[in-house]
Amino acid sequence: MSPLNSTFFNATIVHPEYFFITGLSGIPHTKYYYVFLCLVYAVSVLGNTFVMFVIYSDHCLHSPKYIAVFNLAVSDLCASTALVPPLIDTFLFKSQLISYEACLSNMFFVFWFLFMQSFTLTVMSYDRCVAICFPLRYNEIVTNKSMLVITIIFWIIAGLAVLTLVLFVNTLSFCKSTVINSYFCDHGPTYRLACNDNTPSDVLSWTLPALMLWLPLLFITGTYICIARALLKIATASERLKAMKTCTAHLILVGVYYFPVCIIYGAIGSFVHHNVRIINTSLAMVLPPMLNPIIYSLKTEEFTESIKKQYRRRKIQIIVMNK
Repeated sequence: MSPLNSTFFNATIVHPEYFFITGLSGIPHTKYYYVFLCLVYAVSVLGNTFVMFVIYSDHCLHSPKYIAVFNLAVSDLCASTALVPPLIDTFLFKSQLISYEACLSNMFFVFWFLFMQSFTLTVMSYDRCVAICFPLRYNEIVTNKSMLVITIIFWIIAGLAVLTLVLFVNTLSFCKSTVINSYFCDHGPTYRLACNDNTPSDVLSWTLPALMLWLPLLFITGTYICIARALLKIATASERLKAMKTCTAHLILVGVYYFPVCIIYGAIGSFVHHNVRIINTSLAMVLPPMLNPIIYSLKTEEFTESIKKQYRRRKIQIIVMNK
């Protein structure tokens, strides 16, 4: 243990040299689960990198809508990288000890990218709402510049919020157990180990999810109420269907992200076995980054056409080079 003087608490703060991660060690046959996580991570990296490459390569996709999609791919890729490789290293290679500084870093990056996924889905719903409710003013309201500014602001907000979370953990004294009962340096299991007053961290544990997860979900719900009202005013059924198709991919992405989160943090989650809860939580964090690029590639006609166009272009280039 290394004591640090704190003028804030006028007391000695004790920080452990290491934490011990135990989350998956008590679950049987976990090696098969680690293999599964490796496959999920590989697909996530390839899928999100592919989405970013397609958007970057096709100038037709350099639009506000695809700036948001590109940002989702970035946050998905970063979220998977912040969680899965350390998890595999922790349990598959039996290195369950993690230094105090590395633990706080892991906590920061996992939650930062998790919240950015939520914010990016919010930005995408805003884009669809303006496109359908104000089609004549869309190009005036939603520009590349405004989308970039909104995205950067959300990155800063999420980063500052999680930094506050981590800084309050850093004011805690860990003079008893240093065993974190989770599969990464999760905020809740970590701050509850403190032997001094953890009230600020306790308050943040429910206020930040409310602000970073549930408030965006409320906004997304509100945008789709506006979209539904706008669709009812469209004269023909074919036009309504065409407009609704532009939202299909986003609705599925929202469902993939929020459905597991609602189960985990809802009433059902409190009644399941601890091991089941850990598995469900880890799946909820690793599956959306894998599924998002697949869903968007299959459900967005404009994106699919761009893939076909780039494939045909490269095929022609290869034929010309071989002649």
